[in-house]
Parts: sequence; C-alpha cells; structure tokens
Amino acid sequence: MKNKFLLFLLGAMFISAQSQQAPIFIHAGHVLDAESGVWNDQMTIVVNGAEISRVEEGYTNVPQDVRYIDLKDQWVMPGFTDMHVHMETEYNPQAYISKFVDDPADVAYNSVAFAETTLLAGFTTVRDLGGSGINISLRDAINAGKIPGPRIFTAGKSIATTGGHADPTNGGNQAFMGDPGPREGVINGTDDAREAVRHRYKNGADCIKITATGGVLSVAKNGSNPQFTLEEIKAITSTAADYGMHVAAHAHGDEGMQRAVLGGVKTIEHGTYMSNETMDLMKKMNCYLVPTITAGKEVALKAEEDGFYPAIVVPKAKAVGPQIQGMFERAYKLGVPIVFGTDAGVYAHGKNAKEFKYMVEVGMPVMEALQSATIIPAQILNQRDKIGQIKNGFFADVVAVSENPEDNVTVLEQVNFVMKDGKIYKN
Repeated sequence: MKNKFLLFLLGAMFISAQSQQAPIFIHAGHVLDAESGVWNDQMTIVVNGAEISRVEEGYTNVPQDVRYIDLKDQWVMPGFTDMHVHMETEYNPQAYISKFVDDPADVAYNSVAFAETTLLAGFTTVRDLGGSGINISLRDAINAGKIPGPRIFTAGKSIATTGGHADPTNGGNQAFMGDPGPREGVINGTDDAREAVRHRYKNGADCIKITATGGVLSVAKNGSNPQFTLEEIKAITSTAADYGMHVAAHAHGDEGMQRAVLGGVKTIEHGTYMSNETMDLMKKMNCYLVPTITAGKEVALKAEEDGFYPAIVVPKAKAVGPQIQGMFERAYKLGVPIVFGTDAGVYAHGKNAKEFKYMVEVGMPVMEALQSATIIPAQILNQRDKIGQIKNGFFADVVAVSENPEDNVTVLEQVNFVMKDGKIYKN
C-alpha cells in the first residue's frame, strides 16, 4: 500500500511539474522586429520555460493544456534595457543622512521594492552602475528566483579617486572618514587602479564603472573637473578586459571625457559638456553615449525645492541638469553611438520610460530610441543572442502597450503586459 501511495505521489508531482512547464501561446497584433526596425502584424509567440521557442506568422491554432495570452490589440516588444540605474537607492531629502543611519539590511530591503517597480515598468534588464555592493546580492537573489526584478548586470561599487565623485567619505565627519583605498573603490595611481578592478571582480561585479569627472550629487564643489589620469584609466580598462569586463565612465566635463574615451572605456555616462571634438573621438573609438536626460531634468527640478539637496549640490544641479538634452541632440545629429540609460535612483524608480520622450523630442526617431533600449544594450552586454529581440532561443522577455509608440511615444510609460524569463508579472 505504501509503495502504491509513493507511486501516486510521484505521478502527481510529475503531472504538476509538466503543467508548470506547459508552453505559453501569445497571439500578438503587432510585434517589433528590433533588428530590422519594423512591426510584423498578427504573430504567434510560443514560450517554453524561460525562452521563446517559436515565432510564427499568423495566429496559429492553440493546443489544449497550454496557457493562452491574447495580445491581438497590443504592440508587443522585447523587454527594455536601461543601461544606467542605481538599484540600491532613490534620492530624497534624507538621502545624505541615510548613509550614516541605514544599516545594510535597510538598503537591501529598499532595493527589493525598487527592483520590482523597475520590472513592472517594462525594464527586464538593467545595468547597475554603482552602489555599496548590495546590488550584487540583489542580482543574485533575482537570478535565483527569490524576488521579482530585472536581470541585473552590475558594477558593484564604482571606482573613484580620493575626494572624487564616488569617494564614499566625501562630506563625512573626520571620525568616519578614514582612508579608503582600492578595496573600497578609491584609487591613486595605476597599481591602485588595477587592484580596484580585481576587487570588483572578486566581489562579483559584471562590469566596471569609474567616475572620470566630478559629479552633481556628491558633496564636493566641482561637478566637472577631470579626476583620473589617462594612465590610471588605461590601467583600469586593460585590467577589466583581462577579466572579461567593459568599463563605463561617469563624466560631465569634456577633458575627463576625452581621457576616458582615449583610455578605452565603452560608454560615457551623462556627457553634459561634451565638445564636438569628443563626439568625433567617440565615433572613432566606437564609444557609446548613455545620455540620462531624465536625471538631468529631475535634478534641476529638485534643486528648486528648499532643503532637498545640500547647499553645495544645488548650484551644480541647476547648472548641469538643463544641459544634457541639448548635448544629446548635438551628439545624435553628429552620429555618436547612443544607448538608452536614465540614472534611475537619482530620481524615482519606475519612471525610466520618460527617457524615450526626451530622446524623441530633439530628433531621434521612436524606432531608433526603441533599438537603443533593446538590441544595442544586448551588444554591449555580450547578450546579443539572449536579450533585445523576440526571436527563437532568446529569453522570453516581452512587454506590450496599447498604442503604436511611433504615433504616441508616451505610451511606453504605461506598459500593460510584462513577461520576463517566461514568467508573467503584469497582464
């Protein structure tokens, strides 16, 4: 009797497992081919597990015992990728005090909510460009299926120079300041630079982020001065390449930008005061601009609120914020490679898709903006055969909206359907 019961239990478990792995059939009215930049009408997408197994023309017959999703009246796209976020934080008037008050567990709990908000906004993949290192654990928890969130490629802790943007002791009491070094992501000289990259690799980072110039929100006076030597940057990029990682460079000032591009970084973040000479250099070096227009607009807006930022930050926010969209317009017209990124965390998570509107406002066609958030990030992240397209063998990352984005780009801020790795999070 016991054996029969065990056989029955095993059989029930097998049937349950089969039902959980049953294919999903999606009938989609309009599907974006991100590679060619065209919409294909009346398509069937078949999802098996975490991957897309078939994409077929027409509405094919749906077998019994499969899950069916009707998106016939929707515009269906690959999940979006934001190449510049900060999943651990979200700026508010208490943000500067929080680093002295919040425990790592507090940061971790907050990041869980930010991750889910980002995913529900249609961003199924992100590149996290700097936190305390909790962003690495957040990535691992999402990958293990413990919590919902986007697929994360993270830099862990950004690399800075002493006193530079991303030196974690800026603005702190001397009793807490200490002397951070490569382990903490603060370097001086080429040997420190190499060691800092190796520490990021040791801690589990996927890529490297440096702060090549001053920054807006750091508690330091200059927001745009160069902060690394060319030799230090070359030491970082060459070491990162040895470990299979690319390098992103935060940069507002032009001299620091030029050093970063000449030093071999893959992306320039923000690019506020970029000259035409630097733009030409980026084209030559195949270096991408991550514009973060939304962050620029948001920090300029918040700088008008009394007490939102420390006094030393306010003039930088007012000066830098309004410049970014105009710089992006020049860069796009000059043919600089562009990839989508927003700096979410500097402002509220979940508003990432506002960036599409700001890109389109100054001349980028909607289709190119969509490609900058799908196939182009896939290339930079070495995921070109896994993300950014609705195609056989790719991860089943699918989002949908109710209008054609080429007619109304703001509809991208209101996604109706979100699937990541074959699991539906919003329908």
